[in-house]
Amino acid sequence: MTLIKSFTRVSLVTGALLLVPLVAMQFTGEVNWTLSDFVVAGALLLSTGAALELVASRSGTVAYRVAAAGAVLTSLLLVWVNLAVGFVGSGPNPANLLCGAVPAIGLLGALAARFQPRGLVAAMVAAALAQVLVAVLGQLAWKLPVAPVEWAASAVFALLWLSWAGLFQRAAANRATHQSA
Repeated sequence: MTLIKSFTRVSLVTGALLLVPLVAMQFTGEVNWTLSDFVVAGALLLSTGAALELVASRSGTVAYRVAAAGAVLTSLLLVWVNLAVGFVGSGPNPANLLCGAVPAIGLLGALAARFQPRGLVAAMVAAALAQVLVAVLGQLAWKLPVAPVEWAASAVFALLWLSWAGLFQRAAANRATHQSA
């Protein structure tokens, strides 16, 4: 698929998704997005769509592509939740700001590993550890009240990162098997 077709598809899907809150705003006061909300959501959706297109175009095992897509979608969900309600407590606080570093750690690790599966295992494990560290630092260093649901959310996200690490490990093992054969 050409770059123009991919960009067009991602743009159309992003536009369609942004129509949901725009239409909802016409019928209820419960949805009240500002222009900046639409800009941020559009940027998040466009970048996620572009990353998913890149993942889909890469060769590799199914495990690799599922793990890569999962990591991209986990990053989107983490950022979206953090922007919408905050991950630890509500609003801007050091823990919620640090939460933005979790997907960045995964991305920087992926870049350092040159997107090779073995290196991506380490990147995903680092993201999982950073995910848990956000809640721990929130409670211990910044004395924020971390509710049980926030601990559970940290655990769920950490498990997601570890799941992607497991799939990257499988992709690395498949790659090593095929290279030695």
